[in-house]
Amino acid sequence: MTLLTVGINHNTAPVAVREQLAFTHDILRPSLRSLLAVNGISEAAILSTCNRTEIYCSADTEDRSVLVDWVANHKQLAFADIHPYLYCHTDNHFIRHVFRVASGLDSMVLGEPQILGQMKVAYQIANEAGTLGKQLGKLFQYTFNTAKKVRTDTAIGSSPVSVAFAAVQFAQQIFDQLDQQTALLIGAGETIELAARHLSEQGVKKLIIANRTYQRAHNLAMQFNGYAIELADITKHLAEADIVIASTASPLPILGKGSVESALKKRKRKPMFMVDLAVPRDIEAEVDQLRDVYLYTLDDLQQTIDQNMQSRRVAAAQAEEIIDAQVGHFLAWLRAQSAQTIIKDYRHSAELARDELLSKAIASLKNGTQAEEVLNRLAHGLTNKLLHTPSSQIRLAAEQERHDLLAAALEIFKLDPP
Repeated sequence: MTLLTVGINHNTAPVAVREQLAFTHDILRPSLRSLLAVNGISEAAILSTCNRTEIYCSADTEDRSVLVDWVANHKQLAFADIHPYLYCHTDNHFIRHVFRVASGLDSMVLGEPQILGQMKVAYQIANEAGTLGKQLGKLFQYTFNTAKKVRTDTAIGSSPVSVAFAAVQFAQQIFDQLDQQTALLIGAGETIELAARHLSEQGVKKLIIANRTYQRAHNLAMQFNGYAIELADITKHLAEADIVIASTASPLPILGKGSVESALKKRKRKPMFMVDLAVPRDIEAEVDQLRDVYLYTLDDLQQTIDQNMQSRRVAAAQAEEIIDAQVGHFLAWLRAQSAQTIIKDYRHSAELARDELLSKAIASLKNGTQAEEVLNRLAHGLTNKLLHTPSSQIRLAAEQERHDLLAAALEIFKLDPP
């Protein structure tokens, strides 16, 4: 059997193509069952995210056209329209690729952790759909263990490399724990959504999202158990905020020195951490002059992000070494599986010989033969039965000067060389 994958990602295909090849959750299970009906494919799983779609299979062929044709037909696309964007991996290259993906080494943001969770969802859905077998099932387990080892043994995920993550990390340096803090997020775009996600994961006590379009703020707040306000109401809630993160497209500042100073008075000089991720600025530069305000801009965070990205690159090199070792372990497991049939057949042959001689021994005992004599015959007969074929084959190997087989026999039976 061959392990085979076909896929696209952010490096090989533009978003317009990735959208066409994406698999939403509601179609994953029927798609998997459809894939398993393709001649030669015995196991299947599909990983589909905003940045990649990959189809994992165990098949009796290395011909990727089997998978490419299925994708084209399933998505009702022309082969020529998708073929230039696809990549294919088989066997050890496939194993290495999956380990690297799960460890965040193939991500748009090096070392990002979300992909591992998405990989686990792909495994769960395939498992529930009944399209996983022994090979892919074991591969996923090795994949999860490898990604965990990379996270544990390297610093690839310890340094923030997005401005949203960096902002939350800075907040943690000031407040230590965030479970007693209130965060006010201004805007509702991708950066603010990421900030909301990171704050929620760190257990922030309260989350307020302000946006010019209230409905967008409301939709985002509902995802993270927060609440929304209109942009005009910011000053009414500013005093509540221990953390303020702003990222809008406003041509003019949203927060001025006066409104922040008023909020600080209401807070009785309790410190306020503020991050302005907008260009042009959402928070007036003069706010930084106020006592008890920690104001950071995009430039302040970028230097930290650049340093952290270099740190992740060093960790990625260490991760590659871990992956090399784990690929070797999985390949050893695969090779061991090919011996299972041999072991099973040999054991079955030995059990047949045992049952035959045991039946004769029981009959002899019933006929009054002494137990000691019966046991001696049984032991002698079983030894001869088990050793006859190997002895004959070793003798034949010697006659034919098959030194490789003779060396293998010494190793298998743990014998000293003559």
